[in-house]
Amino acid sequence: MRGHTRRAGELKRRIGEILDHGVGSDRISVLVDRTLILLILLNLAGVILESVPEIDAVWHPAFVAIEAVSIVVFTIEYVLRIWSAPEHALLRTLSPGQARWRYMTSTVGIIDLLAILPFWFAFAVPEDLRVVLVFRVVRFLKLTRYSPGMRSLLDALYNERRALLACLVIFFGATLFAAVLMYLVERDVQPDKLGTIPDAIWWAFVTLGTIGYGDVVPVTPLGKVIAAATILGAMAMVAMPVGIIATSFAEEIHRRDFVVTWSMVARVPLFAGLDAAAIADIMRFLRAQTVDAGDVIVRVGDPAHSMYFIARGAVDIDLRGRHITLGVGHFFGEVAVLRRSRRSGTVTALTRANLLVLDGNDLRRLMDRDPRVADRIQEVVRERIGSDIVSKRGDMVGEEIAQGQERGEDR
Repeated sequence: MRGHTRRAGELKRRIGEILDHGVGSDRISVLVDRTLILLILLNLAGVILESVPEIDAVWHPAFVAIEAVSIVVFTIEYVLRIWSAPEHALLRTLSPGQARWRYMTSTVGIIDLLAILPFWFAFAVPEDLRVVLVFRVVRFLKLTRYSPGMRSLLDALYNERRALLACLVIFFGATLFAAVLMYLVERDVQPDKLGTIPDAIWWAFVTLGTIGYGDVVPVTPLGKVIAAATILGAMAMVAMPVGIIATSFAEEIHRRDFVVTWSMVARVPLFAGLDAAAIADIMRFLRAQTVDAGDVIVRVGDPAHSMYFIARGAVDIDLRGRHITLGVGHFFGEVAVLRRSRRSGTVTALTRANLLVLDGNDLRRLMDRDPRVADRIQEVVRERIGSDIVSKRGDMVGEEIAQGQERGEDR
């Protein structure tokens, strides 16, 4: 029974890893992510093309097949996400029931439910009400799970919701004020267009929104002055929310990059156990380096002086005929910051890659400045080198390549 429970827990954890976007080094996770993205795009294309009678007459069976496959896949995905929710990193402190309920009531959980609910609901309603299937377009929102940029934008909108609400209140106040002025000036001249305040509100709304349809325009001199002032005010009405969103979006991107970099640094065995302040100090010493596919990053035999974190792309490590592929989140050359040695392998970029480089001299300066970092690293030096975890001469034979994808072919 205990073994069965352990296997079930491992299975839930594995399914959670596969479904959780971001495990860039896991081929199965990448395959599942790309399959779901492709299915979402096919659904959106089907919803659009079904509305064209000529296309629907020819491809209707294909559209039905796509919908049938999609509903099965998305339903299985939803059930598996509920089942594996207790193993999610952010929900492990909750009970299984609380973790599952937290996922089901989260934004992404509601989107996942809405992506399948209209289809099943269609079986329970009359034929003429099956128009609810048009809500299949909600599946577009599932793409936010796979797009860090979209997630960051949604987070930015949520974080600035109070400021944006204030902008909306100001906009409606300015609309009402401009509408009343235009009504008072133009009501006798254009009773059919500006004879009531609601009519004037339409003019003020499209003017402040910078749309300006031109269906209603002032004809009196004073009315034109009011319109000019309204147009000038429209610049501020548009600039305020745009500035708020742009600033928040930039901060969210920076925060996300900080978290990604933090996670890469914190997972290195050399830095495990350091507190937040120490890791933040290390991050300040990182410098960015971009390499193109085919570029040699380090060569075997070269003096080793830096370690590298892979922020984007993939690299190949040639350890004297043994090839290791490392992807996003991995690192190599860790031992170079522990001791001055020579490179034990040649590292080549497989794709265009963004690297974060930590120079050994910078780390030593940090160790001189912060005794906490020095004590931790000296402890790791004794454990790793003293117990032969790394080779006597190499700089890349340790945990940094343990999770890489090994390729046995000779080159």
